[in-house]
Amino acid sequence: MDVDYRLAFEFAPVGLVLSRNRTMMDCNRLVCEMFGASREVLIGQSFEVLYPSTDEYERLGAHMEPILNAKGHYADSRIMKRANGEVFWCHVSGRALNREAPHESGIWSFEDLSSQRTVKAELTGREREVAAKLLEGLTSKEIGKTLEISHRTVEIYRARLMRKYNASTAADLVHKLVAGA
Repeated sequence: MDVDYRLAFEFAPVGLVLSRNRTMMDCNRLVCEMFGASREVLIGQSFEVLYPSTDEYERLGAHMEPILNAKGHYADSRIMKRANGEVFWCHVSGRALNREAPHESGIWSFEDLSSQRTVKAELTGREREVAAKLLEGLTSKEIGKTLEISHRTVEIYRARLMRKYNASTAADLVHKLVAGA
């Protein structure tokens, strides 16, 4: 059986990007639809254009590098940005083709989670990171270790999130984050 890999790439059920040094070298239709930009606009662009801020792009890149180096793959759910500026929850998963230089080249998948989770409150980059880790079920200590900040700092961000989402408990906050309330 002959397999048309280009056709499989184009019509995959998730958004796919081939990258080199954190630059998009190729992407499929679903990525274009998800981010609201044509292939011509995205190819050759840094992944930075898909992030809500430069700070988040840089911080996440630095966070992912040792994990990609050790495991060869990385996955998380995070808030990304469409071409029109709208932010949305997205599951991102990737594999480094060279673990010694993990950003050198990779294969990345993107799954739009906006139908399951909406972004309602205005959040800072760090609040988005803490919210994503809360949704993964991590404790303040685990979040602090993952984000390389103290667990007390995580608790401050959690308190801010609870105020912004008008949540009375941590469980209520997680429920509201999932529901986008």
